[in-house]
Amino acid sequence: MENRISSFPPFIDDQSKILILGSIPGVKSLEKQQYYAHPQNKFWKIIFELFSEEVTENYPERVATLTKHHIAIWDVIDSCERKGSLDSEIKNEEANQIGELLEQYPNVKAIFCNGGKSYKNLQKILGKNYKLPIILLPSTSPLHTVSFEKKYEEWKAILNFL
Repeated sequence: MENRISSFPPFIDDQSKILILGSIPGVKSLEKQQYYAHPQNKFWKIIFELFSEEVTENYPERVATLTKHHIAIWDVIDSCERKGSLDSEIKNEEANQIGELLEQYPNVKAIFCNGGKSYKNLQKILGKNYKLPIILLPSTSPLHTVSFEKKYEEWKAILNFL
């Protein structure tokens, strides 16, 4: 299959209280093998701002910050075909086993979806009345042209579950 891409493994541990789900890594993230690697993606800036932490480009330190604050990350799509980074270009997708992951990690109290594609897919995977809150947040992607301030204000909802 041409242009078939795959998600990364989840970052999660027994202390994780929230799970943030994206759709599937974009081109830059796949190149670097890092979640949210595009320099204009606001994910890391938002996370560091939420916890008044010093922003770093060091990926292991970024992941350690998530762990320190009990945040897990993964994607709803395990693999798909896609040209470029647009969610609208995703075809022939296969879902990640989100339900099984949540059974393995019962400390997760809420799920946050980074953008609409993640949210719609998750509702198909888990159903609309899943036992945990599922909250849609504005995408941190540079393609989602909402201001940083607006994104940040909505992302503050994470703090209610930590």
